Amino acid sequence: VLGNGLFSAKHNEDALSVREAELAMLRRLGAPDYQIVVVQSNLANTYELLGREEESMHMREDLYSRTSDIWGEEDRETLLEANNYAMSLGDLRRFEEAKALLRKSMPVARRVLGQDDHLTLRMRWTYAEVLYTDDGATLDDLREAVATLEDVERTARRVFGGAHPATLQIEKGFRDAR
Repeated sequence: VLGNGLFSAKHNEDALSVREAELAMLRRLGAPDYQIVVVQSNLANTYELLGREEESMHMREDLYSRTSDIWGEEDRETLLEANNYAMSLGDLRRFEEAKALLRKSMPVARRVLGQDDHLTLRMRWTYAEVLYTDDGATLDDLREAVATLEDVERTARRVFGGAHPATLQIEKGFRDAR
Protein backbone atom coordinates (compact mmCIF):
# COMPACT_ATOMS: atom_id res chain seq x y z
CA VAL A 1 0.00 0.00 0.00
CA LEU A 2 2.82 2.41 0.89
CA GLY A 3 4.58 1.73 -2.43
CA ASN A 4 1.36 2.41 -4.37
CA GLY A 5 0.76 5.63 -2.44
CA LEU A 6 4.28 6.88 -3.11
CA PHE A 7 3.94 5.86 -6.78
CA SER A 8 0.61 7.72 -7.08
CA ALA A 9 2.18 10.80 -5.50
CA LYS A 10 5.00 10.54 -8.07
CA HIS A 11 7.65 9.81 -5.43
CA ASN A 12 9.04 7.09 -7.66
CA GLU A 13 12.48 6.72 -6.04
CA ASP A 14 10.82 6.18 -2.66
CA ALA A 15 8.25 3.84 -4.20
CA LEU A 16 11.09 1.84 -5.74
CA SER A 17 12.79 1.11 -2.43
CA VAL A 18 9.49 0.21 -0.77
CA ARG A 19 8.53 -2.10 -3.64
CA GLU A 20 11.95 -3.76 -3.68
CA ALA A 21 11.68 -4.38 0.08
CA GLU A 22 8.13 -5.68 -0.33
CA LEU A 23 9.20 -8.14 -3.02
CA ALA A 24 12.13 -9.39 -0.92
CA MET A 25 9.81 -9.84 2.09
CA LEU A 26 7.17 -11.73 0.10
CA ARG A 27 9.79 -14.06 -1.33
CA ARG A 28 11.28 -14.66 2.11
CA LEU A 29 7.86 -15.45 3.55
CA GLY A 30 6.92 -17.77 0.69
CA ALA A 31 3.94 -15.65 -0.37
CA PRO A 32 1.50 -16.97 -3.00
CA ASP A 33 2.58 -16.53 -6.61
CA TYR A 34 -0.18 -14.07 -7.47
CA GLN A 35 1.04 -11.65 -4.75
CA ILE A 36 4.61 -11.83 -6.00
CA VAL A 37 3.47 -11.28 -9.59
CA VAL A 38 1.53 -8.13 -8.61
CA VAL A 39 4.48 -6.66 -6.73
CA GLN A 40 6.94 -7.56 -9.50
CA SER A 41 4.68 -5.92 -12.08
CA ASN A 42 4.45 -2.76 -9.95
CA LEU A 43 8.22 -2.80 -9.56
CA ALA A 44 8.70 -3.11 -13.34
CA ASN A 45 6.41 -0.09 -13.81
CA THR A 46 8.50 1.88 -11.33
CA TYR A 47 11.76 0.95 -13.06
CA GLU A 48 10.28 2.10 -16.34
CA LEU A 49 9.15 5.45 -14.95
CA LEU A 50 12.62 6.01 -13.53
CA GLY A 51 14.15 5.46 -16.97
CA ARG A 52 15.56 2.07 -16.02
CA GLU A 53 14.14 0.37 -19.10
CA GLU A 54 16.64 -2.49 -19.16
CA GLU A 55 15.77 -3.52 -15.59
CA SER A 56 12.08 -3.16 -16.35
CA MET A 57 12.45 -5.36 -19.43
CA HIS A 58 14.29 -8.08 -17.50
CA MET A 59 11.62 -8.05 -14.81
CA ARG A 60 8.90 -8.24 -17.49
CA GLU A 61 10.70 -11.17 -19.10
CA ASP A 62 10.78 -12.92 -15.72
CA LEU A 63 7.11 -12.13 -15.13
CA TYR A 64 6.11 -13.53 -18.50
CA SER A 65 8.10 -16.71 -17.89
CA ARG A 66 6.77 -17.05 -14.34
CA THR A 67 3.11 -16.55 -15.24
CA SER A 68 3.45 -18.92 -18.18
CA ASP A 69 4.95 -21.60 -15.94
CA ILE A 70 2.36 -21.10 -13.17
CA TRP A 71 -0.88 -20.53 -15.05
CA GLY A 72 -0.09 -21.52 -18.64
CA GLU A 73 0.07 -19.74 -21.98
CA GLU A 74 -3.71 -19.26 -22.17
CA ASP A 75 -4.13 -17.42 -18.87
CA ARG A 76 -5.11 -13.74 -19.04
CA GLU A 77 -2.27 -12.73 -16.68
CA THR A 78 0.25 -14.54 -18.88
CA LEU A 79 -1.10 -12.77 -21.97
CA LEU A 80 -0.96 -9.42 -20.16
CA GLU A 81 2.65 -10.05 -19.17
CA ALA A 82 3.47 -11.10 -22.75
CA ASN A 83 2.15 -7.74 -23.96
CA ASN A 84 4.01 -5.82 -21.24
CA TYR A 85 7.22 -7.67 -22.09
CA ALA A 86 6.75 -6.96 -25.81
CA MET A 87 6.20 -3.26 -25.04
CA SER A 88 9.45 -3.20 -23.03
CA LEU A 89 11.30 -4.90 -25.87
CA GLY A 90 9.90 -2.31 -28.27
CA ASP A 91 10.97 0.53 -25.97
CA LEU A 92 14.50 -0.90 -26.11
CA ARG A 93 14.25 -1.14 -29.91
CA ARG A 94 14.46 -4.94 -29.83
CA PHE A 95 11.79 -5.14 -32.49
CA GLU A 96 12.39 -8.65 -33.81
CA GLU A 97 11.99 -10.16 -30.34
CA ALA A 98 8.86 -8.10 -29.70
CA LYS A 99 7.31 -9.12 -33.03
CA ALA A 100 8.09 -12.80 -32.43
CA LEU A 101 6.54 -12.73 -28.97
CA LEU A 102 3.40 -10.97 -30.17
CA ARG A 103 3.02 -13.24 -33.19
CA LYS A 104 3.04 -16.15 -30.77
CA SER A 105 0.70 -14.56 -28.18
CA MET A 106 -1.88 -12.72 -30.30
CA PRO A 107 -3.54 -15.84 -31.75
CA VAL A 108 -3.83 -17.26 -28.22
CA ALA A 109 -5.45 -14.04 -26.99
CA ARG A 110 -7.92 -14.05 -29.88
CA ARG A 111 -8.87 -17.66 -29.25
CA VAL A 112 -9.07 -17.47 -25.44
CA LEU A 113 -10.26 -13.90 -24.83
CA GLY A 114 -12.00 -13.12 -28.09
CA GLN A 115 -11.40 -10.62 -30.87
CA ASP A 116 -13.18 -7.79 -29.03
CA ASP A 117 -11.42 -8.13 -25.66
CA HIS A 118 -9.48 -5.07 -24.49
CA LEU A 119 -6.25 -7.05 -23.99
CA THR A 120 -6.50 -8.66 -27.43
CA LEU A 121 -6.93 -5.22 -28.97
CA ARG A 122 -4.04 -3.87 -26.89
CA MET A 123 -1.76 -6.67 -28.09
CA ARG A 124 -2.63 -5.98 -31.72
CA TRP A 125 -2.07 -2.26 -31.14
CA THR A 126 1.32 -3.00 -29.56
CA TYR A 127 2.19 -5.19 -32.54
CA ALA A 128 1.34 -2.39 -34.97
CA GLU A 129 3.44 0.08 -32.96
CA VAL A 130 6.40 -2.30 -33.00
CA LEU A 131 6.03 -2.60 -36.77
CA TYR A 132 5.88 1.10 -37.56
CA THR A 133 8.46 2.35 -35.03
CA ASP A 134 11.17 0.00 -36.31
CA ASP A 135 13.62 2.07 -38.37
CA GLY A 136 14.15 -1.00 -40.53
CA ALA A 137 10.45 -1.41 -41.28
CA THR A 138 9.67 -2.39 -44.84
CA LEU A 139 6.81 -0.94 -46.83
CA ASP A 140 4.93 -4.18 -46.18
CA ASP A 141 5.51 -3.75 -42.41
CA LEU A 142 4.10 -0.24 -42.57
CA ARG A 143 1.09 -1.39 -44.57
CA GLU A 144 0.47 -4.18 -42.06
CA ALA A 145 0.75 -1.69 -39.19
CA VAL A 146 -1.77 0.68 -40.77
CA ALA A 147 -4.19 -2.15 -41.64
CA THR A 148 -3.91 -3.55 -38.10
CA LEU A 149 -4.50 -0.14 -36.52
CA GLU A 150 -7.47 0.52 -38.82
CA ASP A 151 -9.06 -2.74 -37.70
CA VAL A 152 -8.22 -2.21 -34.03
CA GLU A 153 -9.57 1.35 -34.15
CA ARG A 154 -12.81 0.21 -35.83
CA THR A 155 -13.27 -2.58 -33.28
CA ALA A 156 -12.47 -0.31 -30.32
CA ARG A 157 -14.96 2.28 -31.56
CA ARG A 158 -17.66 -0.40 -31.88
CA VAL A 159 -16.90 -2.09 -28.55
CA PHE A 160 -15.94 0.87 -26.33
CA GLY A 161 -17.31 3.91 -28.15
CA GLY A 162 -15.52 6.86 -29.71
CA ALA A 163 -14.91 8.74 -26.45
CA HIS A 164 -13.26 5.83 -24.60
CA PRO A 165 -9.60 6.53 -23.67
CA ALA A 166 -8.43 3.33 -25.40
CA THR A 167 -10.16 4.35 -28.63
CA LEU A 168 -8.62 7.82 -28.47
CA GLN A 169 -5.13 6.37 -27.89
CA ILE A 170 -5.54 3.96 -30.79
CA GLU A 171 -6.63 6.84 -33.04
CA LYS A 172 -3.45 8.72 -32.07
CA GLY A 173 -1.37 5.64 -32.84
CA PHE A 174 -3.13 5.34 -36.17
CA ARG A 175 -2.31 8.96 -37.04
CA ASP A 176 1.35 8.41 -36.01
CA ALA A 177 1.59 5.28 -38.16
CA ARG A 178 0.29 7.11 -41.22
